[in-house]
Amino acid sequence: MKLFIILGALNALLAVALGAFGAHGLEEKLTPKYLEVWKTGVQYEMFHALGLMIIGILSSKFPASSLLSWSGWLMCIGIVLFSGSLYILSTSGIKILGAITPFGGVAFLVSWLLLIIFAVKQL
Repeated sequence: MKLFIILGALNALLAVALGAFGAHGLEEKLTPKYLEVWKTGVQYEMFHALGLMIIGILSSKFPASSLLSWSGWLMCIGIVLFSGSLYILSTSGIKILGAITPFGGVAFLVSWLLLIIFAVKQL
C-alpha cells in the first residue's frame, strides 16, 4: 500500500525534525532524564517509520494481505501511543502519561509479530 510508504516517510521526516528540535531546542529546557525520554521517542519513531516503508513495499507485491495491513496500522498506532506519549511526558512532566507508553509498545510488538507470520506464510 502506497499509504504505508507515505506514512513511513512522513514519520521519518518527523523523527528527524523532532530529533533536531530535541537536540537544539530542548537541550536547555529539559532535564537530562526527560531529554533521554524524548530521544527514545525519536528513535522508536524512526525505527517504525522504516518498518512502515518496508510494509508498504511488501504490500505492493502482496496487496491482499491482511497481515501486512494490520501490521502497518499497528505500527502507526504504536508510534502515536509510544512516541507521542514520550514526547508529551518529556515536555509536560505529567507522569501518568507513562501509563500509555506500554500500549504503544504492545502495538509495536504485535505489528512485528504479524510481519513475521506474514513472512513465514508468504515468502
